Amino acid sequence: MDQIGLLLKETREESGVSLIEASNDLKIKQVILENIEEGNSGAFKDIFELKEYVLSYAKYLGLDLKIIEEKFNSYVFEFTSKIPVKEIEKQVIDKKIEETREIKIVSPYTREKNNKNLNRLLIIIYIWVFILLGFIIFWSVKQLTFNQNETQIIAYGK
Repeated sequence: MDQIGLLLKETREESGVSLIEASNDLKIKQVILENIEEGNSGAFKDIFELKEYVLSYAKYLGLDLKIIEEKFNSYVFEFTSKIPVKEIEKQVIDKKIEETREIKIVSPYTREKNNKNLNRLLIIIYIWVFILLGFIIFWSVKQLTFNQNETQIIAYGK
């Protein structure tokens, strides 16, 4: 990252652009550009943010983006390849253990209740009650109208 920062700084100085001017033109804070030029990659949240800034700065200075991107990628590869494999494996195992712990912890206050079966049962009960009430109402109306017809028929018969 030091090489990239030095290249950007030298190019900026050769073109006669001040750091403040570059900061204003790119709408990037001056501190960020200073960190890039010093090769201070630890000042950035993540490597993707740093890459965006570097490429924007290189484009602004008229440098070949492919070359800058290749240098940046080799820096990232060099940095990540220095992490021991055992440390990476340990991180993966720790993450899996953490995920399984989250699954095993169950509390009646924190877990989500599975109400799907209960909801289905209640819907079925409501449907049956509705059908039964409908049948009772239909039967009652039928009985009342049948009794009225019967009484009218009997009345005419006399």
